[in-house]
Amino acid sequence: MNRVNIEHVNYTVTDPDKTADLMCRLFDWKVRWAGEAVNDGRAVHVGTDDFYLALYAPSKTIRVEVHDYLQRGGLNHVGVVVEDLDATEARVLAEGLETYFHADYEPGKRFYFSDHDAIEYEVVSY
Repeated sequence: MNRVNIEHVNYTVTDPDKTADLMCRLFDWKVRWAGEAVNDGRAVHVGTDDFYLALYAPSKTIRVEVHDYLQRGGLNHVGVVVEDLDATEARVLAEGLETYFHADYEPGKRFYFSDHDAIEYEVVSY
């Protein structure tokens, strides 16, 4: 069977540059591309050579709707694997963000945090 990987995930944020800067500081990622996008919007691709997050903001006002795990098609969280969980958590806390749902489970440890757009991230180390 062929090996299959996810190349990118595209989601809407209020400020793609602000979110990309945060991701670079937290995870040592880089901006791969930035520019004009659909509907007169802006997008920033941030990640590594192997994958990226496509952060998009339309030119119009973003609708803010209540989201929970019961919404079909909703983005529940973005999972990120790191080598040093404690060092990454220290970076998250230094950004003034709160960490929660800490767990030590087989095969690894994890915590969660939400960014300035209330998008949740799971950070895990195996």
